[in-house]
Amino acid sequence: MRRTTHSVFLSLLLLAACGSVTGTPTTVDRVDEGEFLKLRAGPGLGFRVILGLPDGTQLRQKDCVTELGQLWCRVALADAPGVTGYVAADYLIGR
Repeated sequence: MRRTTHSVFLSLLLLAACGSVTGTPTTVDRVDEGEFLKLRAGPGLGFRVILGLPDGTQLRQKDCVTELGQLWCRVALADAPGVTGYVAADYLIGR
């Protein structure tokens, strides 16, 4: 019984921690038709591109940092939270 109580407590603690890192809903905005916002491995142009995000893509914003005068936000795809990276904050709305 004691082991079950600890398992339930740890599960609830883990769920609470995961809930706090889900991020704020945001959307890719102002990307021209036929163009994509680059999701990068790190905050800056020197990081590899993971994939391109079209206008209207739903994201979860986690945190932002400034690199060389540009604000970059760490995000996850709303429909695929395991896909994470950084995007230029200028192209996000709802943040």
